[in-house]
Amino acid sequence: MKPRAAACSAAVLAAGLGLAACSSGSSSSSSPATNAASTGSMDKSTASENIVQIAASNPDLSTLVTAVKAAGLVKTLEGTGPFTVFAPSNQAFATLPAGTLKTLLEPANKSELTSILTYHVVPGSYTSSNLPTGAVKTVNGSDLTVSETGGLVDITDGKGNVAHVTTANIKASNGVVHVISGVLIPPAS
Repeated sequence: MKPRAAACSAAVLAAGLGLAACSSGSSSSSSPATNAASTGSMDKSTASENIVQIAASNPDLSTLVTAVKAAGLVKTLEGTGPFTVFAPSNQAFATLPAGTLKTLLEPANKSELTSILTYHVVPGSYTSSNLPTGAVKTVNGSDLTVSETGGLVDITDGKGNVAHVTTANIKASNGVVHVISGVLIPPAS
């Protein structure tokens, strides 16, 4: 893949599965407030559905579901967990450069897609009330930074891009989903 396409692909995938949670050793004791938009209709307990089922039932996360399937991560995200997922919305994916998502979804780019998606997954189940601020270790092995500014929860990726939590605390049988406004990219992409 060409460097420009790879960078775009990374951006698209990161947005696709904005998954992140906090590891026990990489967080501070403060908890960011819930974003104002997070108290919408999606803020419900769905303890009988796993993360993949929740995403599949939400039309605004269809691009993420497509990416998870292409990366072969369905069984992982249906697993016991627990996981906290920062899930980019379809609108977040739409802001990527033209052709980026298509490139990332190609079988030849599965490894890059998997790396980006797992950059958003960290073991643990964290709602907005217990989500630590600071660096959090992802399943990818790289850190994201969680911060709270003016009542909004922000997630900063390894490239300095910031996404906002727009809907928080969607509870699953194997974790929690927080919908985010942007695509996150690991530092090595």
